[in-house]
Amino acid sequence: MTDEFAAHRRTAGGISFTDVGEGPVTLFVHGVLTNGRLWRNCVQLLSDRRRCISIDLPGHGHTPPVGEPSVWGLADAVDTVIRELDLHDIHLVGNDTGGAVAQVVLTRNPERFASFALTNCDTEGNFPPLALRPAVWAAKAHLLRAGAPLARMPTLAKQIYRTGYQNVSAVPDDVIIGYLAPTLGSREGRRFMTALLSSMKPEELASIRPLLSACEVPTAIVWGTGDIFFRRSWADWLVDLIPGATGVVEVPGARLFFPDERAPELIDALEAHWTLGPTGDEAQIGVAVAFAENRADMA
Repeated sequence: MTDEFAAHRRTAGGISFTDVGEGPVTLFVHGVLTNGRLWRNCVQLLSDRRRCISIDLPGHGHTPPVGEPSVWGLADAVDTVIRELDLHDIHLVGNDTGGAVAQVVLTRNPERFASFALTNCDTEGNFPPLALRPAVWAAKAHLLRAGAPLARMPTLAKQIYRTGYQNVSAVPDDVIIGYLAPTLGSREGRRFMTALLSSMKPEELASIRPLLSACEVPTAIVWGTGDIFFRRSWADWLVDLIPGATGVVEVPGARLFFPDERAPELIDALEAHWTLGPTGDEAQIGVAVAFAENRADMA
């Protein structure tokens, strides 16, 4: 598997991650059927001034299928890295299922976190999202083995990511294969993914709602508006739930995996969030996003 940060790859407690740069610790958590490379463009933009840690969750990327195949087991893996590296004052960022994992991690040890940021992600009541439920049904029917050939056919494999990317053809083939080879390309990976998808149910995150509703950690909600999996209403739900969240910053037209293909807009929003802290508001952060959009248009 190609890895642009291979020289920075480490393991802690059996969990693989890349650790790039120096400065405030920024910890990135991806979702199902991707891996830590989802954040590669964000890391490229930040690692000259921040320490960027991108985890491969169990059964994804370079981390084998270990631990409990559930959101709780995935959170255990993130906790393992945090504990083994003795991380504090962490800026935690989650996307997709990784956003649900990040919510669990945050509520377990909120004192370790300097800030929190969620992009389009699962929430209580939308876990899994409606558009992903056919994959869950396929997993429960033990049909994921039908997807195994996709791990060797990047052109065809890209079709299953088309709903998550605005321009999936621009994603390098090795990135897509790196997403699918560990999750669908091996018997062990398929078993883990089958169990993980089968564990998802709308009420799964209900137990952490009281903890999130008491969370004062400064929280940014940065949401792509073109996503069929996680509509804007779920971003509003998170803002209403988490006291540390000030509002929703929209990335117009962006889809689920915009942290990959529209990294500059996300990074500008995050840096505004980190700079403004708990006194900032979404309007000011939105200016940064608009600036990033204009910069991308001129490029």
